[in-house]
Amino acid sequence: MFSDPIYSGLPDWTPTAERASALIPLATTGLAAAYLAATAEFAQTLRLRLPDGPVQREGTNLRYAAIAALGLSRAGAARSDLVLRGKPLDSFTRTIVDRAGNGAESGAVALAAWAVAEVLGEPSRSLLDRMRELLTADRPIPVVDTAWMLTAAVASDDSELAALARDALLGAQGGDGIFPHAIPAASLGRWRAHVGCFADQIYPIQALARFAAQFNDAEALAAANRTAARICEVQGSAGQWWWHYDARDGSVVEQYPVYSVHQHGMAPMALFDLAAAGGVDHLDAIDLGFRWLTTRPETTEPLISGRHSLIWRKVGRREPPKFVRKASAVTTSVRPGWRLPARDTLFPPGPIDHECRPYELGWLLYSWASQPIAKETP
Repeated sequence: MFSDPIYSGLPDWTPTAERASALIPLATTGLAAAYLAATAEFAQTLRLRLPDGPVQREGTNLRYAAIAALGLSRAGAARSDLVLRGKPLDSFTRTIVDRAGNGAESGAVALAAWAVAEVLGEPSRSLLDRMRELLTADRPIPVVDTAWMLTAAVASDDSELAALARDALLGAQGGDGIFPHAIPAASLGRWRAHVGCFADQIYPIQALARFAAQFNDAEALAAANRTAARICEVQGSAGQWWWHYDARDGSVVEQYPVYSVHQHGMAPMALFDLAAAGGVDHLDAIDLGFRWLTTRPETTEPLISGRHSLIWRKVGRREPPKFVRKASAVTTSVRPGWRLPARDTLFPPGPIDHECRPYELGWLLYSWASQPIAKETP
């Protein structure tokens, strides 16, 4: 049986789509709690500081607002109205575009361009031009932002911009399919140049798959397949999508934290798109990853909070902040695969980070709310 109360009564063999559909109402309520109606923004973080205390909203984030809009676009009008307090999704999405055109950083620009093209069907020429400037400038650019630009360009049917982003990604990909964190990788310095995080893998899979489907590009599809094959090959035995990878040989640099959004949102989203584009089907890996939310070796404490309508952010190590990640980046930079001895004994995984960010719930909706079983769930 599942360990989390929200799944009480469901047998272990319950299909993944049905388990995911049970989280759609929770994600909707959680997003509503993160929405700041007075300014039409989403909080950066929902944080639980005391076990019996209230969840606190902290900051705002334009990226998260764009992802929330994408998720709500698949969740249906009733759920969107509930979250946005009756503000039309089209109107909310236009506020994101306006804010992104006012000096926003590259990731926010890309996500806003994606949202306006997909939610409204009205590509923003100003945002597309801004992305073209960013891609052709002689400056480093994050791999994630480049992937979002590719997805936005495909959604906007801008073949020229899409080709720029596609070529940038393919030029950065390692031989085993793993992407670094930035283009060029060397811009990050010796100790970090070889390391790419999970997001650096999953967003390029999605973007290249969508490009391949729209422009019939076999090379882009093969690249997406290579990355997907590698992260699935090294996936944890309990379904964990690990955190840091080595772009030189495809090995895992550091496993933790394991983020819940990777398990329920980002991996399913990208791997569904890969299969839809004619790539390899990784449904077993999606299912295994989703199961980690409820059955995992690191802790028996629930990650899914029905009381707060949130999914807690991650399971990390008992360690000084980011110590093992930083140390692993240094040791593997010297020799691939060389890690701290006894790190799992000295710094065991287990602590849960009791916070949730709106984009996590947005990607959950985007991945699952349009599935047939989710559409049937009230």
